[in-house]
Amino acid sequence: MNHVGIRPEGATLDYLGLKNLAAAFWNLSPAELVEETITLGQGSLSDTGALCVDTGEFTGRSPKDKFIVKDANTEKSVWWSQFNIPFESQKFDQLFDRMRAYLVGREVYVRDAFVCADPRYRMNVRVVTEFPWSNMFAYNMFMRPTQEELKNIQPDWHVICVPGFMADPETDGTRQHNFAVINFTKKMAIIGGTGYTGEIKKGIFTVLNYVLPHEKGVLPMHCSANVGKDGDTAVFFGLSGTGKTTLSSDPNRQLIGDDEHGWTDSTVFNFEGGCYAKTIDLTREKEPQIYDAIKFGAILENIGFQEDGVTPNYSDSSRTENTRVSYPIHHIDNIMQPSLGGIPKNIFFLTCDAFGVLPPISQLTKGQAMYQFISGYTAKVAGTEAGITEPTTTFSACFGAPFLPLHPTQYAEMMGKKIDECGAKVWLINTGWSGGSYGTGERMKLKYTRAMITAALEGKLDNVDFKTHEIFGLAMPTTCPDVPSELLDPKSTWKDGAAYDAKASELAEKCVNNFEKFKEFANEEIMAASPKVTA
Repeated sequence: MNHVGIRPEGATLDYLGLKNLAAAFWNLSPAELVEETITLGQGSLSDTGALCVDTGEFTGRSPKDKFIVKDANTEKSVWWSQFNIPFESQKFDQLFDRMRAYLVGREVYVRDAFVCADPRYRMNVRVVTEFPWSNMFAYNMFMRPTQEELKNIQPDWHVICVPGFMADPETDGTRQHNFAVINFTKKMAIIGGTGYTGEIKKGIFTVLNYVLPHEKGVLPMHCSANVGKDGDTAVFFGLSGTGKTTLSSDPNRQLIGDDEHGWTDSTVFNFEGGCYAKTIDLTREKEPQIYDAIKFGAILENIGFQEDGVTPNYSDSSRTENTRVSYPIHHIDNIMQPSLGGIPKNIFFLTCDAFGVLPPISQLTKGQAMYQFISGYTAKVAGTEAGITEPTTTFSACFGAPFLPLHPTQYAEMMGKKIDECGAKVWLINTGWSGGSYGTGERMKLKYTRAMITAALEGKLDNVDFKTHEIFGLAMPTTCPDVPSELLDPKSTWKDGAAYDAKASELAEKCVNNFEKFKEFANEEIMAASPKVTA
């Protein structure tokens, strides 16, 4: 390979103990990385020009194989849980030694990038990968220094991603052969045994979720964000399938980012320089911005093809339901440059309530906002097996529990304080079912959800009448421009009011039971926002 990228002056990988490599290719362009991927037989081009790769055994994150080194710095600060599994410092060193031995005589690809669009919080990241397309993913997803900046860049953190290296659980202390281990003391994340690129992205997100609140006083958020023509910032929280990416993509508003942000004393800023979107059942009609971003420079993961072998078949889930595309944010028109805005005027919590219980829009008090934030509720429709139509509840604290190294109530308290300081309005949006649960009712039409969000953003709900939900205590507007009024009170959309009350009580009980584990950390204002469970 004759490609020559930009190497920082005097830089080698010797300081990481990565010696006797066959070659280290620094900061190659996307075109060079595409060429190398195809030459190595690790990918192909689609008819859109996007690079198509197969991530191998793993087509999604493996949360049970994500570890954090437990040492003097993290022992008392990290929320040790099913998402933050402790790992011995000595075992980390041993595992990294074995990774280095594996890389002897092999080629690696080095990427210098940074995260955090607010320059006050910029963190430089050096990513060393075994595969060229993993390196291109880091180029797409993190922020890209200028050529001049690359000449003298100094890394604050390192990510070493070696999919071909398999851990030995008995020797290395892992659960199985794949792993992602974060060492906050050494400022390093090591990933092995998995080619799924999302481990790189979410590894750094986890790092920022610890460093920013713990050391900088910045609230990290798993949300999308955009800015209106008047400069008003809005943020959208929501778990997968709730419409976070779709609803923040608004032709009348500029996108800050679609997934990870920080909230400071004066800004909301994107952590990333790209987007990592699901592509299952993607169409231009449903997601025009994502669809049109899939061109040369984008990476498609684990997709199927039409019969010609080059046209993506986005409805093909034979490899995984979690088909993905990564692309740099400049593949989208109408973006904020740089990727930051002011403090939010409106905050939206999105839930896809398959029980058909929650109102399509409601305004939250600060206590309710903190309760809903800690709960992180949505409901997923049960799988595709015949006869199974019952929805299942899903709770993910702060809408991103797997990536929170601190206790969820710490993030919620920061959220409450910031709402107090800036007076932002907080809204709960149900993008799920109305007129009955899944299988009986209908999914809320996207045009109505967009109309409700637009009304909130434009202040058109400031002077309307509200009524209070009997069980959840939510303030529901009685009118909204371009939305039939009968849709705004969920109970009125059900044919059987008693059946609605029973289902609402069932959901309330699930919410209360989920919150039990947070009760001892929650204040009176938060607990007062708990739904009222009736017999």
